[in-house]
Amino acid sequence: MTGQPLHIGFIPLVDAAALIVAVDKGFTAAEGLNVTLVREVSWSNVRDKLNIGLFDAAHLLAPVAIASSLGLGHVKVPIVASFNLGLNGNAITVSPLLHAALMAEVDGDPLDPMVTALALARVVAARRKAGAEPLIFGMTFPFSTHNYQLRFWMAAGGVDPDEDVRLVVLPPPYMVNSLANGHVDAFCVGAPWNSVAVDLGIGHILHFVSDILERAAEKVLAVREDWSEKNPEVLAALTRAHCAAAAFIENPDNRDEAARILAQPERIGVSPEVLLRTLDGRLKISPDGTMRESRRYLLVGREGAARPDPRQAAWLYAQMVRWGQSPISPEALKTAEAVFRPDLYDAALGVPGTVNNDVPDAVGAFAGPAFDPDDIAAHLAAFEIAHMKG
Repeated sequence: MTGQPLHIGFIPLVDAAALIVAVDKGFTAAEGLNVTLVREVSWSNVRDKLNIGLFDAAHLLAPVAIASSLGLGHVKVPIVASFNLGLNGNAITVSPLLHAALMAEVDGDPLDPMVTALALARVVAARRKAGAEPLIFGMTFPFSTHNYQLRFWMAAGGVDPDEDVRLVVLPPPYMVNSLANGHVDAFCVGAPWNSVAVDLGIGHILHFVSDILERAAEKVLAVREDWSEKNPEVLAALTRAHCAAAAFIENPDNRDEAARILAQPERIGVSPEVLLRTLDGRLKISPDGTMRESRRYLLVGREGAARPDPRQAAWLYAQMVRWGQSPISPEALKTAEAVFRPDLYDAALGVPGTVNNDVPDAVGAFAGPAFDPDDIAAHLAAFEIAHMKG
């Protein structure tokens, strides 16, 4: 396996940190792998190049891996994930105008997502009465955590994301310009693009996604299932390299170096200072310099974040059902859960993994009942706003 060449695609986001550091700090080379990282702009590019074999592995949206395995929205290519690149890490950023409108309607703590969701409902109602165009929210892909997180938040306050606002797809690096140009009123995206908007004075971070879900599986190290079966030793080596990189990143003494590695123009290409704030979970949320800190903002490896949890895959599949992307079936649920492979993670490390039990339902949503992957139908029945298929 010495010098095994691999091509791995990624999008310039901080939750690609374990992948980038694994390569640039030599953790992959130490495992006998010769990895070339390929920077891409859109998730459809990453998915397609992984599916047809131009990439051996990819930094991929967790729901895209599930959708590909189910054949939703594109060809059916079974995907497996032996390593979770990040939990959380997204944020909702709004324009100064929308921020002012929401704050004028807020009744309670503006850090409470239910308070802002209800404020959004009042803003939407006022705009409708005035004959204004619907608000436009950017998200990264139809099969994305960003889409589901925006929808979950809005719907909790009584806003129907398919009737009351517009959700549009934008590649992550294009979010900031779209907000600056007035093409969108808000967006949900991963770091560092929320911070870039705030630093430019064109956005306010309204919520960290960890306000909405305590543990949201965000990106995975994805490979085709058939590739994993043909290359088990390579995948195990790649998984170990990522574990070493995640441990490096989570050590506070290494954060400055990790930020410098990620800041390289061919990697993420923004200032190390912005990336350091992201890794530390200490973000400027307003152009006036207001700071907010959260240990849950982005989990790269700590608290069991790196080990895939099939319950989180089940939650993502439930969102696909709730919003009409997939019919509900036991077979589809089983397929979705099988994308997240803790067994491969455990085998690579040679020790049994542990599941984080701090959140009883493995998701910890701010609204609705605790998530039960064994009864998705009952779980979804608790929500008033949904658009499930027949």
